[in-house]
Amino acid sequence: MTSRSGILQEADRLMTVCNSCRYCEGLCAVFPAMEMRRSFSDGDLNYLANLCHACGACYVDCQFSPPHEFSVNVPKTLAVARAESYAAYAWPGALSGVFERNGLVISLVAAFSMAAFILGFAVINDSNLLFGVHTGPGAFYRLMPHNAMVALFGAAFLYAIVALVMSVRAFWRDIGEPIGARADGGSIFQAIRDAGELRYLHGGGVGCYNEDDRPTDRRKFYHHLTFYGFLLCFAATSVATLYHYFLGREAPYAWWDLPVVLGSLGGIGLIVGPTGLLLAKARRDPALLDDISYGMDVGFIAMLFLTGITGMALLLLRATPAMGPLLALHLGAVFALFITMPYGKFVHGIYRFAALVRYAQERRHGLNG
Repeated sequence: MTSRSGILQEADRLMTVCNSCRYCEGLCAVFPAMEMRRSFSDGDLNYLANLCHACGACYVDCQFSPPHEFSVNVPKTLAVARAESYAAYAWPGALSGVFERNGLVISLVAAFSMAAFILGFAVINDSNLLFGVHTGPGAFYRLMPHNAMVALFGAAFLYAIVALVMSVRAFWRDIGEPIGARADGGSIFQAIRDAGELRYLHGGGVGCYNEDDRPTDRRKFYHHLTFYGFLLCFAATSVATLYHYFLGREAPYAWWDLPVVLGSLGGIGLIVGPTGLLLAKARRDPALLDDISYGMDVGFIAMLFLTGITGMALLLLRATPAMGPLLALHLGAVFALFITMPYGKFVHGIYRFAALVRYAQERRHGLNG
């Protein structure tokens, strides 16, 4: 980043105040990481912003929070800085910030456009296929050939991976690898453990703050359901790919088959988790929220929910005339999820993991900035 934005100036001011106070050092990883620095570069501030899990504990505990004249609101300030970092490191840069305000609209348009394309593809080839009853191996591919599906969605997935790698590469370079430390296996393992447990989403051990001063673990629970639901769905797709190419077995599979079991558990997670996250977001204290990136946040959660609900509906109704439209809608949601991944809320998990690796390195080596 070449110039400091207004929110980074505010983050610098708050970190300077917090570094003088240090009352909140036991709440999460942000404050111990902050204490390792006497001054803050833009990369440092983006690192701290992505290390923050937005539990809200420091806002509630802070003696300088509004209406104090110091007006210290670390969760909201770092939330805005975090959202700006997604745009700052996005690849290609021309797409930076596209989803910040209109994430939900763009995601839904992409999903329904792809669904319409698939439906149109089926109608042009054979209109009777759309509402026909198709069962047995290869039933899904009567709507669209397997090779066409692989080409279309493989390209979208490959693009998402390349864009994410380039974005994270820029983020890692900007936050700077600690002098004298490398991303060793111990640091990476610690980051995996911290991310898998959502260790810092607990406000010092009591939970997240929402609409009042009573902390709960609701957000942590729903984050777990969403995260592991996504991983289970990814695992289901991976196993189905192995079945198809190495065992010669075509989808759809029986209810007891591993891809269906994994996908069903993942689908439940992607329905309950995102629903809970949306409700938790609605209940949060507005003072903690970044209003500008609300559309981006909701867009990502909505795509996860739409992927889960259409996948479960497809599983339940795959032997009925509804299979064709449901398959098109499900594939549309998956396509939209892929192409919006590098520019929406999905990247926060990737950047946060990188920040956790950096934090683990600093702790292991006892470094001071």
